[in-house]
Amino acid sequence: MNRRNFLLNGAAGIAFVAGGVSLLRMGRPEPARAATAETFEVTKTDAEWKAQLTPAQYDVLRHEGTEYPGSSPLLEEHRKGVFACAGCDLPVYSSDKKFESGTGWPSFWQEIPKAVGEHKDTTLGMVRTEVHCRRCGGHLGHVFNDGPPPTGLRHCINGVALTFKPATA
Repeated sequence: MNRRNFLLNGAAGIAFVAGGVSLLRMGRPEPARAATAETFEVTKTDAEWKAQLTPAQYDVLRHEGTEYPGSSPLLEEHRKGVFACAGCDLPVYSSDKKFESGTGWPSFWQEIPKAVGEHKDTTLGMVRTEVHCRRCGGHLGHVFNDGPPPTGLRHCINGVALTFKPATA
């Protein structure tokens, strides 16, 4: 069993035991982002975010939650187009950078330039690189160094944090 499968199986087990609580948040009441000093172009109160987003989007985008692997319809999205932040509609990933990683989350080998920000995430007892929308700060997912050429990166992104806009002919 490779490390990725080990971690995915462990995370799925944790989710099962937690009884539906987000994989990463594990019931934390406050967003992890509150500790960062970043400022964003799009800012809203917690109540405004909660009113705008679905409960799943709110958990992922505003509280750094994680959707269940294999649950996103965007896994099967193969049309040409752009994936945008579900919080503020900023285009963050192009469909021509999407690939099938087998992890259960939409994966991309590169973001749209200047679309995402990053910070170090030490939850779950490991060091990872978290990615978020640079305009509203919404949590998108994480970046790993096991992706395909040319970057070797795998942006493992929560589909619920994205919307898809098909290219026009």
